[in-house]
Amino acid sequence: MHTRTLGLHGPQVSALGLGCMGMSEFYGPGDEARSIETLHAAVEAGVTFWDTADMYGSGHNERLLGRAFAESPGLRERVTLATKFGIRRGDAGAFLGVSGRPEYVRQACEASLSRLGVDAIDLYFQHRKDPEVPIEDTVGAMAELVNEGKVRHLGLSEVGPETLKRAIDVHPIAAVQSEYSLWSRDLERTTLAACAELGVGFVAYSPLGRGFLTGTIKKAEELDADDWRRTNPRFEGEAFERNWALVSQLVELAEAKGCTPAQLALAWVQTRADWIVPIAGTRSPERLRENAGSEDLALSPADLARLDRVFAPDAVAGTRYPEANLALLDA
Repeated sequence: MHTRTLGLHGPQVSALGLGCMGMSEFYGPGDEARSIETLHAAVEAGVTFWDTADMYGSGHNERLLGRAFAESPGLRERVTLATKFGIRRGDAGAFLGVSGRPEYVRQACEASLSRLGVDAIDLYFQHRKDPEVPIEDTVGAMAELVNEGKVRHLGLSEVGPETLKRAIDVHPIAAVQSEYSLWSRDLERTTLAACAELGVGFVAYSPLGRGFLTGTIKKAEELDADDWRRTNPRFEGEAFERNWALVSQLVELAEAKGCTPAQLALAWVQTRADWIVPIAGTRSPERLRENAGSEDLALSPADLARLDRVFAPDAVAGTRYPEANLALLDA
């Protein structure tokens, strides 16, 4: 697997990353043994950029990665580890809002280090901007963690250009993480353009459209009862039907190229810029290896033109989050 560098002075990471969220929550019941098998398959495939967050499973996801590191000496040294803070949850999982208060930044980092069982976090993201706390104060507290050696690089998630510019005035930002895929292109003229201008890397989460772009979800009713996608506007009713019409064309093109729709969707993201790194989530070793195969897929100008035409920025039906979640986005 090739590598890419996030930001002017950020970490060098695998060109495809692994999103670990679904191993703990949101996409139906998980299996720890299977998830750890997937983590090892990732390293074998060269997918060594791993992304987690303190709120995934209310800490379970970080503990899961910590277990993998503890059980396999030398594993931690092969992985570039990213985690996030800022979305607060109660012990039972209740959402308690966001926080960017300086004292909370330190508290959250110490807790993540403990759950992960590591001495330092390679890339530490603010998960969501706190509208009540100036970004300068939050990033200032994050910078202190860098100075102390507890964090190596800083990132921000779902922020707009102005917030990013203000943050950079306090401390270098290696990467912005936001949703980006064939069916989520609304940031191209805003945050992505700002990243290009400022020399900031970009980590694309949900590059497979929360699984929709794999072409395997034919009906929302097929999803587990506790799968949060059942409440996502793009998976509901008429929006689902309209979006499936788009994905069916992705499936058709993938068949013509002898690849899977997932590989095609990931390859498209990787063509956008050499400082963009998609993190595809999976808890299956087989899917992990399939996703890793996207690096070998070459897209012609005709392929890219067709994908741009089918998945024009305004082609997808429904917002990418329910209204309450959209309110948390600065981007």
